[in-house]
Amino acid sequence: MTRNQILHSLASDKDIQTILKILQELDLKDSWLCAGVVRNFIWNILSDKPGFDWQTDVDIIFYDQKLTWEDTNIIEEKLKESYPDYRWEVRNQVYMHRYNPNTQPYTSSRDAMSRYPETCTAIGLRLDALGQLELFCPYGLDSIRSFEIRPTPTFKEDQEQLAIYKRRLAKKDWFIKWPQLSIYCE
Repeated sequence: MTRNQILHSLASDKDIQTILKILQELDLKDSWLCAGVVRNFIWNILSDKPGFDWQTDVDIIFYDQKLTWEDTNIIEEKLKESYPDYRWEVRNQVYMHRYNPNTQPYTSSRDAMSRYPETCTAIGLRLDALGQLELFCPYGLDSIRSFEIRPTPTFKEDQEQLAIYKRRLAKKDWFIKWPQLSIYCE
């Protein structure tokens, strides 16, 4: 599946489009729909399953130094009230470096995504100013298309973070949905 085919599938999905329009209306700085919701959509399409996965968190990230942690929680709660069908998770990336050892503060949402645990999870989607899909995948789409789970350089180069990567994978039920997955720890 090519990048353009993936973008076409995402653009054709009613729920993805609804979420992207909600995200655009929130008008948060440097905001993206990212991580599992995008990755799982692609894995589902490649597995001949319906794209949108209702059991996956809808990860919304943004980067705004003016909004507090509490402001972010309020945004998330309003989304949950207004659109209860989706499993919203909203995070201001200004604060998220604190949850990984030996991690410097992020400088943007793209910087944060590039330092996610897995290369296949380091992916984001949003509508640009012209309403076109913008896809960010700093490690390309190959690991997603080939169902490979690999640590990002950030998690591969630091033993504490590599341990987090391994523990995280042990908790996931990804193999139940996608038995063709391969995990790498190098």
